[in-house]
Amino acid sequence: MYWYELMQLIRQFELTAEEKYKMEGKIRGFFHAYVGQEAIAAGCMTATKPEDKFITAYRDHGLAIAKGMSVDGCMAELYGKATGCAKGKGGSMHFFGKKENFYGGHGIVGAQIGTGTGLAFAENYNDTDNVVLCFFGDGAARQGILHESFNLAMLWKLPVIYICENNNYAMGTSVERTSNVTDIYKLGYAYDMPSKVVDGMNPESVHDAVAEAVKHAREKGGPTLLEIKTYRYKGHSISDPQKYRTKDEVEEYKSKDPIVVLRNKILESNFATEEILKEIDARCEEVVIGSVKFAEESPFPDDDEVLKDVYIDQNYPFIVD
Repeated sequence: MYWYELMQLIRQFELTAEEKYKMEGKIRGFFHAYVGQEAIAAGCMTATKPEDKFITAYRDHGLAIAKGMSVDGCMAELYGKATGCAKGKGGSMHFFGKKENFYGGHGIVGAQIGTGTGLAFAENYNDTDNVVLCFFGDGAARQGILHESFNLAMLWKLPVIYICENNNYAMGTSVERTSNVTDIYKLGYAYDMPSKVVDGMNPESVHDAVAEAVKHAREKGGPTLLEIKTYRYKGHSISDPQKYRTKDEVEEYKSKDPIVVLRNKILESNFATEEILKEIDARCEEVVIGSVKFAEESPFPDDDEVLKDVYIDQNYPFIVD
């Protein structure tokens, strides 16, 4: 039931935020929805512990909510309000929650791959039992930083799971048009990295694959590459006309909607009744509606906040142990 409620919460958050953007103009700037990819967030959560760190790209709302960040704070960030998770200054692409071990939200394609590897280096250096889940899209798999990171992660056996959320299109360019290596998981083979492909429309498949990779990392075995095949039902961003794919293709994937499939499985297996699922739906809706109210009633940041958290005082006493 946890998977279903989390996925439904993410879906309702994204659809509501999109409405506030498109229909009411209350959200501006960049906006990349996670609609269709919710099973990945759900499966990863049950395969990890709270101390494990997540880092991702700009399609970050779903993973941030999954990691336990306040839905109120996430919606307020979209609104650019001072109560947002990044004080209203990061926006859609730069969610951040240190307390929840969510390290972004990165707008530069592939940047989080190197940063995620660095987070794993820190865990290894400090001899912790924590792992890092580093998420990126199929487009970022073509960045040079991926190869540099893979090489170091394998050399030093860093506790990082590289997760390629392959939704078939890098912005508007299909995987087939960017490389002759269309099976992205095979990129790990060049570094003798354990690598596999995973069904990203099924939270159970995601959980099993991530749990295996996490166990390997915790046992000091080093990194794993998982190509998790998924699909986004919305455009790359909110302004995407989606002319690079057909309506028939989108409808075909909608027949595999992870939330609908999971809901049907719950009912068929008698894990819950229709009434219980409707109660969950209503609870998620209430949380999201409450987040909109919170965001709309919150203040915008003061003008004197503009340079805070951007530059550090040059007189700050750096201490090196």
